[in-house]
Amino acid sequence: MTEQELHDWLRLTATPGLGNTAIRRLLARFGLPGDVLAQSATQLESCITTAQAHALLHPSESLQSLQTATWTWLSTAPTPLKRHVLTLGDADYPPALLETADPPVLLYITGHARWFGAQGLAWPRKALAMVGSRNPTPQGAQNARAFAQALVRQGVTVVSGLALGIDAAAHAGALEAGTAAAQPPTIAVIGTGIDRVYPRTNHALTTAIAEQGWIVSEYHLGTPPLAQNFPKRNRLISGLASGTLVVEAATASGSLVTARMASEQGREVFAIPGSIHAPQSKGCHALIRQGAKLVESVEDILEELPALGAATPAAPAMPATETTPGPAVPEEPGLLQALGFDPVDLDTLCSRTGIDIASLQIQLLELELKGQVARLPGGLFQRLAAS
Repeated sequence: MTEQELHDWLRLTATPGLGNTAIRRLLARFGLPGDVLAQSATQLESCITTAQAHALLHPSESLQSLQTATWTWLSTAPTPLKRHVLTLGDADYPPALLETADPPVLLYITGHARWFGAQGLAWPRKALAMVGSRNPTPQGAQNARAFAQALVRQGVTVVSGLALGIDAAAHAGALEAGTAAAQPPTIAVIGTGIDRVYPRTNHALTTAIAEQGWIVSEYHLGTPPLAQNFPKRNRLISGLASGTLVVEAATASGSLVTARMASEQGREVFAIPGSIHAPQSKGCHALIRQGAKLVESVEDILEELPALGAATPAAPAMPATETTPGPAVPEEPGLLQALGFDPVDLDTLCSRTGIDIASLQIQLLELELKGQVARLPGGLFQRLAAS
């Protein structure tokens, strides 16, 4: 892409009031952005409104700044990363998104140079979206991490949204298993400009994903974390994958929005069941009642989507980076948070809390006497709903 071509695409997509649908109409009618911009107001008004045509023909002063910043961003990728602006007219535009109702006109992409071939971007042939609560139970975060690891070992790319909680755990698990992957182990679809990190606590994880996988955004550089952008980006998370797995979700959550979008796009929806006492499980249970497939193992997903299980040759191993972190799950003090809502043994609690067994037994006895914890057969403990 030349600097002039980039300018034309940015002018088209950064025009206030001109959405994806109107832009696609213009491209279908007149051709490339340069051809669109050569039209008169009267010709443009055959596709868009008078106000939209006026805005397009009278670009704002900020357009030049955006063009300069974007060209600089493209030209200054630190080794071994590469950066790319992909347009709807490019041959290597993701075919999965072309099948959706609202494919973005521009995509900003950054990632390891190994995924940017001489023929352009090679999009993963096998991908599954994983989403869930920003405040998961310990078991939920553990499930997300384990499922992501197992999927990547099967040659499946994990797509998620780089949010706290389940998203972060899924990305982290994929990175841990993906050093020899033949395609990006994970893709993070973000709701800000690709030059921003949100939330800030995911800075190390963002760096690790860029070094081993891809980060993707449809928003121009500098776009802040606006609330309305995150539900919109969810269509890309589901659209890039063959199906969506919801690990944990409340009944009113962005994860259910992603699941709905996946269903509307003709993708499969999967959900992991949980405790009937956990608010984070109620959304998954609702999805299962609506027809989502109940998932207890990765094999349940591969049975429903057999193409994901086909053998994939391993690529040369990539050294793991020191910045690959664990899942960014908000920490809450107290043993009850570590217990979660599923039966758990002392060894697991020791691992979650770092407390020695003797001290744990004393604390558990105190919670048991308060009616907050029940002692179960087999050395297991269960957090009670009343707690």
